[in-house]
Amino acid sequence: MTANLLEGVRVLDLTNVLAGPFAGYQLALMGADVIKIETPGTGDLARQLGADPQLSAEFLGVSFLAQNSEKRSVTVNLKSPGGKGVFEKLVTEADVLVENFRPGVLERLGFPWERLRQINPRLVYCAVSGFGSTGPMRGRPAYDQVIQGLSGIMSVTGTPETAPLRVGYPVCDSFGGLAAAFAITAALLRQRRTGEGAYLDTSMLDAAVTSMGWVVSDHLIAGREPTPMANENITSAPSGTFDTGDGALNIAANKQEQFEELCKVLEREELIDDLRFRTREDRKRNRDLLRDELEASLKARSAAEWDTILLDTGVPAAPVVSVPAALTSAQIAHRELVTSVDSPATSGGSVRVLGLPTHVDGRRVSPTSPPPTLGQHTEEILTELGYGPADIARLREENAI
Repeated sequence: MTANLLEGVRVLDLTNVLAGPFAGYQLALMGADVIKIETPGTGDLARQLGADPQLSAEFLGVSFLAQNSEKRSVTVNLKSPGGKGVFEKLVTEADVLVENFRPGVLERLGFPWERLRQINPRLVYCAVSGFGSTGPMRGRPAYDQVIQGLSGIMSVTGTPETAPLRVGYPVCDSFGGLAAAFAITAALLRQRRTGEGAYLDTSMLDAAVTSMGWVVSDHLIAGREPTPMANENITSAPSGTFDTGDGALNIAANKQEQFEELCKVLEREELIDDLRFRTREDRKRNRDLLRDELEASLKARSAAEWDTILLDTGVPAAPVVSVPAALTSAQIAHRELVTSVDSPATSGGSVRVLGLPTHVDGRRVSPTSPPPTLGQHTEEILTELGYGPADIARLREENAI
């Protein structure tokens, strides 16, 4: 079930592919009425993307299905007079407008922020783009990998030999979408309190840089040059990924007592007083030597066995697993993060998608309605705006919807 935290909030979603649709999906799961405004005939590019060619051929690509449940789809040609009129009515009734065009596109279509604010002074307008609406890079095209490279993320991912390395999923799109959703909900709070709208300018590059935590702060505050550390944690040791007799094991013995307990469990208590490893700084300086010592003992059992042994010791540890294994784990199953909705494809059946990572009032938050087909709710939404059957027929003749 969805949450009711944003019940009564209407969101116009003019976004494509991932960062923007991901933001809209979070709002929809929280109970907002999210209306996806799409170009007639083609819609969101994500409708043609994903690992299933048949779904892509039906404009229901896997990439689209993953981020658009709980939304309604209306097709509007923003380049036509009739379409502009429909859009203006939609803006009048909306609380939020979110788009991820390149900066200036909506303005060239006749809807700069100044006009949007005149149409609806309460409107929360969020523009999501690669670099934001200001600055020397504002007009450049941006995809996740481009942002990964420009943010410095790739430079610190991998080993000194393999870096720069792309993170294995579109992390910057996700950060950008979350940043936009967070800003929108904050602006809605002010809107409800004062009646004032807001202009939100979300930069994926800014979001990516702010997500990097101690990598950035160590450089800004301590002057440390960030370097790729492979699977090691630069702040502590032993803290990283270790080879076992079967499989990889993550260990994060960041505290002195955790290191000592780990040595006891491995029956390597002599390492506790070894001058090379006695303090945190000693262990950081000699992390490669410490890894060799620990892995010599860890090879005696599998990662799964060590996980069981370390579980009650207070030493943070867990096996490294595949994505399919993570999705079918007992913890993810208990939280009911993965849920099924009816498939809108001609083949029928169901599709599995992810819900919200936050439970609300002790309950999971998951979609209950499937992603929409292209323009599925056009007549329904136009009727809500006051258009009659003759008006809708005329708009179709004009290719406005």
